[in-house]
Amino acid sequence: MDRLLPPLMHALRALLLAVGIALALPAHAHAQVDINHADAKALAAALNGVGLVKAEAIVAWREQHGPFRSLDDLAKVRGIGPRTIEANRAVVVIGPIMPPRDKSG
Repeated sequence: MDRLLPPLMHALRALLLAVGIALALPAHAHAQVDINHADAKALAAALNGVGLVKAEAIVAWREQHGPFRSLDDLAKVRGIGPRTIEANRAVVVIGPIMPPRDKSG
């Protein structure tokens, strides 16, 4: 019985490590978000280091200045810096930039 204990403990440790990694991954995985079309709630939910206030600032900037042409344009939004941009490179997508709609007809 004493000979079985070390291999059993090793297997148990490996299993616990695998379960811990599997449970931790969804907490850090985010869906991609289109910064040119998402609302503030979607931005706050998807972006690392961005809460609702910063997400609202992103939407306000976009509404005032037009669509973002690159992820680096986020630096133009007050409160968004290089660290936030780098933390979200894999999360942000730039959707198609649509021309303004003609409101005359």
